[in-house]
Amino acid sequence: MNDTHPLPARKKARTLAHSVVAHISDMIRDGRIAPGEKIPSEAEVIATLGVSRSVVREAVSQMQAAGLVETFQGIGTFAVAGAPQPMGMATEGVVTMKDVLALLELRISLETEAAGLAASRRTDSDLARIHAALAHFLALCRSGAETAQADTAFHLSIAHAADNRFLYDTLNHLGTRLLPEARKNTVQFTRDAPSVYIERVTREHDDIVTAIVRRDPESARAAMRTHLSNSRERLRRAYEAHEAKSG
Repeated sequence: MNDTHPLPARKKARTLAHSVVAHISDMIRDGRIAPGEKIPSEAEVIATLGVSRSVVREAVSQMQAAGLVETFQGIGTFAVAGAPQPMGMATEGVVTMKDVLALLELRISLETEAAGLAASRRTDSDLARIHAALAHFLALCRSGAETAQADTAFHLSIAHAADNRFLYDTLNHLGTRLLPEARKNTVQFTRDAPSVYIERVTREHDDIVTAIVRRDPESARAAMRTHLSNSRERLRRAYEAHEAKSG
């Protein structure tokens, strides 16, 4: 039976609200909005991001609940002094190889569950996004181009299909802030030969997507765990070989 249907309106609204939250949260975190300062007005956010008034209000409600902002009737909405930051998630915290491996362990835990939820909850629109992200990633692999951003986009497409905003936001933070920093600390380690690498990543990624297509949560979890655990083990072995050679 063909289960094609449009992205549910409520899910679409939540996703748009998340983009507004991310936009304003980034402005608070990087100092463009100081503690106690007004956040952009509804009209400014609508003009910048092209979302509706209801989406902006939903985003503000989410930020209020998270303690990022505070609204005063008739005055406006302000960034909260000392707004909570993700514990242990600062980019400067990824320094040693132990940090990088620990970050991969966190990804294994979170992304394994994200894959299982995606297999249970995905829509046809989610599948289209996942397939497109995978095709782009593999095309870059075969051309020998840089694949880091495309790989992140593929994993985030699965997190999006899991339909859990807290899980998505955490993985988005990892993928856009911490993983690039981690990669800086591992660039000196030799990767597999191109043909071996392409064959492996194609197989491992296909296994994940196939399970999500089949709506098989346990197989999706197993495939994602295998993929990320293999990555961690390969990095650990490469690091140990590098240390033995240099020391």
